[in-house]
Amino acid sequence: MHDVSDPERETEWQRRRRLAEVFGDALPETTSDERAPEEARAADTDAWLKAQVPPHHGGH
Repeated sequence: MHDVSDPERETEWQRRRRLAEVFGDALPETTSDERAPEEARAADTDAWLKAQVPPHHGGH
């Protein structure tokens, strides 16, 4: 935890980071533009969506 004796001297990004740590959403060390693009996940593809169609809906 950060020790902030005077909340008024805390910068906006420090406040956001402190709140994120308290509520479990710590900020990442890098931003998305600094990381390599992720491969498309199976859940993001049309194939996954089509596989979820029940047989009685004319799926396969």
